[in-house]
Amino acid sequence: MKKIAVLGATGMLGKPVTDELIKAGFEVTILARNIKKAKELFPQASIVFADLASRTTLSQALKGQEAVYLNLHIPQHAKPKDFMPETTGLLNLIEAAKENNIQRITYLSSLVKDYQGQNNFNWWVFDVKQKAVQILKSSKIPYTIFYPSSFMENFDKGSFMNGNQMNLAGKAEAKMYWISGADYGKQVAKSFEVLTDENREYNVQGPEAYYPEEAVRIFIDNYKRKRLNVFKTPIGVLKFMGKFSNKINYIYHILEALNKYEEKFVSQFTWDELGQPKETIKDYTIRIQK
Repeated sequence: MKKIAVLGATGMLGKPVTDELIKAGFEVTILARNIKKAKELFPQASIVFADLASRTTLSQALKGQEAVYLNLHIPQHAKPKDFMPETTGLLNLIEAAKENNIQRITYLSSLVKDYQGQNNFNWWVFDVKQKAVQILKSSKIPYTIFYPSSFMENFDKGSFMNGNQMNLAGKAEAKMYWISGADYGKQVAKSFEVLTDENREYNVQGPEAYYPEEAVRIFIDNYKRKRLNVFKTPIGVLKFMGKFSNKINYIYHILEALNKYEEKFVSQFTWDELGQPKETIKDYTIRIQK
């Protein structure tokens, strides 16, 4: 299969995956609500309008496509009763996919969502992510689900960097296997090359395991654009502030799960089938400054 529609291409992780799909020679069509932003990021790509809240636009956009890659997320300001791209939106996408005889749906999930139910941890966002997996598995369309650990993009494009500060909160109990979006994108591209009609689930982890503070120190040591300092916040402070802000409450919960999740290396099968990630945190930090 060569024709792949991508939803979420303009996001922090969607862009490197889309770049790798294009580099691998796939005919990529970007489905986006913000056409202007998509064209700025991918000036040579085919871009069409589609909205997960509208099955009609999805069905039109998927005409002539063979597969779909989904890079969806729950906004930090979202509430449980809001429209959820990963449940209601996914159901709309599946119906549109069936109308267009889509041969595979590939979805980015989360490894850390499995922390739900451990140590009395209960967060509605992880319920949504678990439900999304169930929806996709029951769709009767061949699926690929990726379960990632920690992405290096969070250092400079996510929640770590704020001005001259690299923010840390709480203390991680286990090391995390950091992977770059580019290496993950290569695995996604390979999956479209090797899979036919089988279902696959892949854990996604990088070549190095570090505690967040160790990983941030490596990033700082190799980042030359400006001087960076570490700023630590007690996790309890975020928990308290989260009572007054949906965004901070989101950040508190994801950090609580990341810090407590006992991550172990579980990606050998992925490496064997899709290739071993090569980019280290040092490599990533140097590359993004070129």
